Amino acid sequence: MNTGFYKDLDTNFEQACYLCENEFSHEELLELLKNGNIPQKQIAALKFDYVNSENDARALVSVLTGCDGKIREAAALKIFQIISSDLESRKLFCKMPPKIFADATIDINANICRLVVDSVKLLKPFDEFVSEYVNFILTFTVQALDELDKFIFRDKKYVINKQLFKLYWCLEALRFFYEMVDTQTMLSILKRSASQSEYTVREKAAHISILSENFNSIQTMLREDDNYYVKTVFLNH
Repeated sequence: MNTGFYKDLDTNFEQACYLCENEFSHEELLELLKNGNIPQKQIAALKFDYVNSENDARALVSVLTGCDGKIREAAALKIFQIISSDLESRKLFCKMPPKIFADATIDINANICRLVVDSVKLLKPFDEFVSEYVNFILTFTVQALDELDKFIFRDKKYVINKQLFKLYWCLEALRFFYEMVDTQTMLSILKRSASQSEYTVREKAAHISILSENFNSIQTMLREDDNYYVKTVFLNH
């Protein structure tokens, strides 16, 4: 399978123009998604207008992880667009592995993370799928917190930031599914998150804390936070 670009810039540009300007059948787009190179898969994902079968859904989900970032983002955008506009498609996407959606939630590209979280939110009525998804997110959350606990000041900043980024997006996902998590487990996660030095993580913990009276102790921890954005969460609560 050819997963790279063409050998020279001019050819890449010409092929990109060709792919953008021309229409392709649904079957041709499926073939490009499965066997195309980077620009072919990217454009095929963007031109994919509907899913009528598990095979269609699988073609998009299969390039949501493990591919070039341009392909992953195109797939994430198209999945969100289809799920948002086509209720029947949600039944098909829920038959896909929840682990792929969980992995994509902590992608290194924040645009992908946002699109995936917004997509999975719309799949909330599908209990089995969402339950598995949340379990994976919980695992990732605890892993990130455990890694952050191990770091010392001499550790490279990008290594620490990677775990903070992962934790941030796990918390963002849990913001929409916290009620599916055992209260004590959620409290433990929020308490550990509220103690992180990175204010965006504390801010995310604050946003979750106002969703339930069960998290009042976390609100108490964060109401007097030194950071303006964290404190602002509680202005109307």
